Amino acid sequence: MTYRSDFLRALNDRGLIHQISDAEGLDALALNGTITAYVGYDLTAASLHVGHMTNIMMLRRLQQAGHRPIVLMGGGTTRIGDPSFRDDARPLLDDAQIEANKQSIKKVFSRFLTFGDGPTDAIMVDNAEWLDKLEYIPFLRDIGRHFSVNRMLSFESVKSRLDRDQSLSFLEFNYMILQAYDFLELSRRYGCQLQMGGSDQWGNIINGMELGRRIDNNPLYALTSPLLTTSSGAKMGKSAGGAVWLNEDMLAPYGLWQYWRNTEDADVGRFLRIFTDLPLEEITRLEALEGAERNDAKKILATEVTALLHGREAANAAAETARKTFEEGALAQDLPSHVITRDVLEAGLGVLAAFGPDHTGLVTSTSEARRQIKGGGLKVNDVIVTDEKARLTPSDLTSEGLIKLSLGKKKHILLKIA
Repeated sequence: MTYRSDFLRALNDRGLIHQISDAEGLDALALNGTITAYVGYDLTAASLHVGHMTNIMMLRRLQQAGHRPIVLMGGGTTRIGDPSFRDDARPLLDDAQIEANKQSIKKVFSRFLTFGDGPTDAIMVDNAEWLDKLEYIPFLRDIGRHFSVNRMLSFESVKSRLDRDQSLSFLEFNYMILQAYDFLELSRRYGCQLQMGGSDQWGNIINGMELGRRIDNNPLYALTSPLLTTSSGAKMGKSAGGAVWLNEDMLAPYGLWQYWRNTEDADVGRFLRIFTDLPLEEITRLEALEGAERNDAKKILATEVTALLHGREAANAAAETARKTFEEGALAQDLPSHVITRDVLEAGLGVLAAFGPDHTGLVTSTSEARRQIKGGGLKVNDVIVTDEKARLTPSDLTSEGLIKLSLGKKKHILLKIA
């Protein structure tokens, strides 16, 4: 359909709409008033990763169109863990770890949203505020009676676990009821009318929408974005070295820049639309570039995304580090680094260990390091490693007092002496 509201037009033009529960109703609501909408984030790690950026950008588009975003921290639901489309149960975290994760995750949102007390300023709330106070029997009587187990078992997010070796626990089965209750509470407390999320959350979001209508006769809406994968089928937010974290203390700006610089050719236009604020006309021009010029579009993508997360200065510095490293062959001091003691180096640090997860993490295991050496994929100071028994010593230090370790042509880490 053709959307009339700035909000849905922006989402549609940027490729951020997968499903809407009532597109005409939501479009009319956005056209004629201010919508309050939320996205929930469970606190399972100390940082969100690139895969979460899609929904963060949805909240950003919402605010840019003159509406109010709610960032919901899952201090309560994290104690259970969302079972949706997982092969096994999430590890249970204690309260201290959940709180530490919340404080760490919170920092990233100020880069994307304006928080405050104004009518379209974003707010951040924690569902532990109401979930921790629930009484079991009253909750079952007042809320649980509105849920059909038959229907809950029909959701793909649940069905995918029923025949697995790791069965779906009763604890996890309650997750979708608590998420639905979140929507009800947010609608009551803050006038929230819309929940957004990835397409894997459709069933959970619909539950909350219907709960609000049954109990409060309140018209609520659901909107999901496509679950993104790269053109080759890789899941967004993952790389060979693990998760691509959004927090700077878990992934330096250069590492984030390099992740986006390595975008596949077929994904450049799509990712520019979703993850940057560049005008659509400029994106159309960039995605039409071919050959070597396509790399210029990738660099712009990397710089724009990194600037959103870490600021323009950090993004430009990351781009300059890459230019020095790849175009000039220089040893850029701003490359990611790993610190070791001089004693470790003087004793001789095996190359397998240096490249492995206990140090730089350029490879995930000793066996992978051996495979890379056989294929000529590992370098020390730009010299190919041929002996898996080789050891790094002080003689490998450059005049700058560094050792440059490389995996292929694009992944580099500097060893520095403490």
